[in-house]
Amino acid sequence: MANLIEEARLSIDGIIEKAYKKAVGEGAVPDGGLLSGKVEIPKDTSNGDYAANHAMAGAKALKLPPRAIAEILVSHIDLTDSYFGSVEIAGPGFLNFRLSDKWYTKVLETVQSEGASYGRSDEGHGERVMVEFVSANPTGPMTIGNARGGVLGDALASVLDRAGYKVFREFYVNDAGNQVDLFGKSIEVRYLQLIKGEDAVEFPENGYHGEDIRLLAQLLFDRDGGKYVDMDSDERCKVFVEFGLPYNIALMKQHLERYRIHFDEWFLESSLHDSGYVAETVKLLEDGGYTYEKDDALWLRNTEFGADKDEVLRRGNGFYTYYAVDVAYHRNKFIERGFDRVIDVWGADHHGHAIRFAASMTAPVLGLQNKKLDFLIMQMVRLVRGNEIVKVSKRTGKALTLNDLLDEIGVDACRFFFNAKPDTHLEFDLDLAIRQDSENPVYYVQYAHARICSLIAAMAEEGHSLPKCEAVSAALLSTEHERELIKQLAMFTEEIKIAARDYDPSRINRYVTELAARFHRFYTSCRIKEAEPELRDARLILCDCTEKVIANALNIVGVTAPEKM
Repeated sequence: MANLIEEARLSIDGIIEKAYKKAVGEGAVPDGGLLSGKVEIPKDTSNGDYAANHAMAGAKALKLPPRAIAEILVSHIDLTDSYFGSVEIAGPGFLNFRLSDKWYTKVLETVQSEGASYGRSDEGHGERVMVEFVSANPTGPMTIGNARGGVLGDALASVLDRAGYKVFREFYVNDAGNQVDLFGKSIEVRYLQLIKGEDAVEFPENGYHGEDIRLLAQLLFDRDGGKYVDMDSDERCKVFVEFGLPYNIALMKQHLERYRIHFDEWFLESSLHDSGYVAETVKLLEDGGYTYEKDDALWLRNTEFGADKDEVLRRGNGFYTYYAVDVAYHRNKFIERGFDRVIDVWGADHHGHAIRFAASMTAPVLGLQNKKLDFLIMQMVRLVRGNEIVKVSKRTGKALTLNDLLDEIGVDACRFFFNAKPDTHLEFDLDLAIRQDSENPVYYVQYAHARICSLIAAMAEEGHSLPKCEAVSAALLSTEHERELIKQLAMFTEEIKIAARDYDPSRINRYVTELAARFHRFYTSCRIKEAEPELRDARLILCDCTEKVIANALNIVGVTAPEKM
């Protein structure tokens, strides 16, 4: 798959090297070995599309002023059959290259031929990567924080997939431990209150107070009546957990499917306990001499691995801590399932834990020396409507959940807005998310896509079907707005590569918003229907390519690309 931004950049090194060798052969410059430098895209491309600093980088070795070297190189540069139409000297010796019609034609041909695959690359070389995200506690409904983590994790997985990694999406289900016991106890009390009255049974202060717990108790009563009243409390709680957890997990799956998030696996914490994998992992650490006993508990010497404190692995009652389970779980990801890299998407409140946990995973006995564990830490979300902070649903009057938000503003707006830069706090404007104007970024981008689809359909009705690139000349697309639009199309593969490298899928939002802006400017300034036939056809191809790339970008974010609006 083509990355024409990178191809053009790399070709400049070859062009300069040939010119330098030619100049050396003619005695115009001394032979100082390989002439290397950096090639960059300047912020202001009015003087050139690429800038190379080879003349300045080679000044010391060649013992010549950079400007003199630049002049010699330019006089020996041959741009025949290259991606460039001209090269000029700027400032102290920069070589500014301007892209040629050949490159602009190649961009359109590539987009049109690759279609839905355009933007893919082999940057990841098939490396097996697991992205674990959402992993919400199944004892209650998913929150707004889960909503943001869901989109960031899913979009990151899509970016990595497009960049050539073999990606696996996983949801880790905390179906064991204290929180599950408390979940069962909370349902039990609400169930007994239904039968005996709320004042007859005191609700635990640290219990789950949500309406979802009352609903589960009511469902149990509706199904089985009072059959559990005289049952032993531990047995009763076990029955209620066995009913409540699958019910909640099924609801989570339903809501996430609605949110367009599909996991390859829902991994149960209980499976680690049942298989003895947690005990086995802790035993490895014990046998390796990385633990000690204190206060009737087993501790991991985490400070030996660079952490700021040690961690409890097993309490005095014999139960393993969440930390021990986490170590076992991540060992399972790498050792048992063979992932090369694991990325956990966590909230900002887990930042300290992530640092300490990453240290733990370097323990030699775990065998993870050649594996890579990374974290995408996302900042908090604040929902606002007007000047007010929103914490409750307008429909239910209760704490706002993911499903409430989808009811209120829809999936497209949720996914686009939540895919904001992970390391910044997000202020989510609910009023803006439902506006149908250019101020709403998702509407702005979708409108560009729909506008193109409507245009192409209208032109087809008039007998002007979409031509192939080979049938027209890209040289006709010579205005500033046309060229800027084509360059933005070419940037797509590069943006995906950088987004994958930096774990920042929000780059795709910014990219496609700019692409839509460049399209709208082009559409406003360049006539299509009234243009001469050859120019009309060239501009139609440009529109078609833009439509394809907008659709591909929105697909990564999980947003629809409507044909009509």
